[in-house]
Amino acid sequence: MTGKNKVFIATSLDGYIADKNGEIDWLHSIPNPDNLDLGYGEFTSQIDALVMGRTTFETVCGFDMEWPYEKPVFVLSNSLNTIPDEYKGKVELVKGDLKKVIEEIHSKGFNNLYIDGGKTIQSFLKEDLIDEMIITIIPYLLVADFHCLATSPVDWNLNAWTRNFF
Repeated sequence: MTGKNKVFIATSLDGYIADKNGEIDWLHSIPNPDNLDLGYGEFTSQIDALVMGRTTFETVCGFDMEWPYEKPVFVLSNSLNTIPDEYKGKVELVKGDLKKVIEEIHSKGFNNLYIDGGKTIQSFLKEDLIDEMIITIIPYLLVADFHCLATSPVDWNLNAWTRNFF
C-alpha cells in the first residue's frame, strides 16, 4: 500500500514557524477561548506515524508536559546516536536517504506519515516527498529566521482543496 506524507503546521502571517530564537511560544499568544484544536485531531486520525527532525524532537522534549504523541515517532537525525531513556519505546531514530527512510518506515506498516519540523519539511519538499500540506496561517508577524519554505529550489503548483476559518 502506498501512503501519503502529510504536513500540518502553523505559520505566522509572514510565513515563519519560529521566532528569531527558534521558539514557538508565539503560538500561544493568539486567543483560543474555546480551546479549538484547529483540525489537528482529525488530521492525526488519518496518520500512522510521525517523522520529525532532531530540533523538533528536542523542542517537544522540552515541553512541560507528558509525551504528547500516541502514534509512533521517527526522529530523522544524522547527529543523534541514541534516544533518551524516557523516550525509548516511543521514538525511533532514522537516518540516511529520505526515500530509503520512508521505505523502511513503510515496511513497518506505517504508510500515512505526518512530517513535522521546518528543516525536515524542507528536505521532504526538495525531494518531492510531500503529498498534502495543511497550513494554518496565524495573524501574527514574526520577521524571523525559521521560514517553512525558505530554501526551495523549485516552484510548486499547488491546489487549495479547502479553506477553513477558525
